[in-house]
Amino acid sequence: MAVSFDPFTELDRLAGSLLSAQQGPKFMPVDLYRDGDRYILSADLPGIDPGSVDIDVDGQLLTIRAHRSAQMSENVKWLSKERPYGSYLRQFSVGEGIDSSQISAHYDNGVLSVIIPVSERAKPRKIEVSSGRVGDATAPDQTSLSAS
Repeated sequence: MAVSFDPFTELDRLAGSLLSAQQGPKFMPVDLYRDGDRYILSADLPGIDPGSVDIDVDGQLLTIRAHRSAQMSENVKWLSKERPYGSYLRQFSVGEGIDSSQISAHYDNGVLSVIIPVSERAKPRKIEVSSGRVGDATAPDQTSLSAS
């Protein structure tokens, strides 16, 4: 069976090889959403060794790093090599309203999930409204309140 040359496939292959030769961290696609009292960040990292994943929080900066090693095979002729390898990096600015001490993560089926809980002080709460005049015994002590 003869293999034919398709110029569009060849252009696609050349473009892919140029993109994979890109230096620096590779792109890490993520989804981020809030679910009740926590944020869920899901990052696609197929083929990554979970031991190479590093997640840290420094102040208000959440950093995710990972590494995918190149597949080494001797005596093979690559026909297509499109899967990127190298370092992956994403950074996110997280507000003061998260509980960084309770952040957790797990890796399953090529997806890294990072659970970022909202801190108690940032959770919405209901404020009870009392009746009466300021200064009454039933009104809250106004000296303990301050504007910020």
